[in-house]
Amino acid sequence: MGEVHALSRQPVAAAPGIYPAQVDLLDEASLSFHAARLGADGVLDTIIVATGLLHAPNMLPEKALRDLRADALAMSFAVNCIGPSLVMKHFLGLLPRDRASRFAALSARIGSISDNQKGGWYGYRAAKAGLNMMLRSAAIETARRAPHAVIMGLHPGTVDSALSRPFQKLVPPGQLRKPEDAAEQMLDVLEAATPAQSGKLFAYDGTEILP
Repeated sequence: MGEVHALSRQPVAAAPGIYPAQVDLLDEASLSFHAARLGADGVLDTIIVATGLLHAPNMLPEKALRDLRADALAMSFAVNCIGPSLVMKHFLGLLPRDRASRFAALSARIGSISDNQKGGWYGYRAAKAGLNMMLRSAAIETARRAPHAVIMGLHPGTVDSALSRPFQKLVPPGQLRKPEDAAEQMLDVLEAATPAQSGKLFAYDGTEILP
């Protein structure tokens, strides 16, 4: 395995071959700085954006239209769509032109318009749907410069994490996934992906999720 550059909001401990740095997803200057820093050392073969926001203090998924708040919607779009899109803006140019490379952002099945049968969770659904569209457009543009690149969204399933914790009682038995299992399966899907699959959304088991 080559070098891993772990950019995160919170400090991450260094380890052999892992180089951590702090970045603010909502600060474009921070993203631009780190893209320039890493680009000075060469290209990046794989880029993964593992961000997401479903709830926060004074912010919960909306059950009905009456629950919508402009500030909560703006924050959901900022973290779930705009931030990853700005990562694409500054980092996709670091993918090599002449060989296979991969970019993935964590999306969600809940962002599929055709799969929405229950409604609710307005902001999160809409922001992830927006991210899926951004990935699609970025894949089309990137293919002109780097035809061997794959740009895709990945759905991890319901993972035992801070994001899902307030809602885990609603998860059917046996369907709450360990983080390490979800990560391993998504990496397998990403590694096996081809340019023909670029711009699409895939679940952790390799099945395509339609828009």
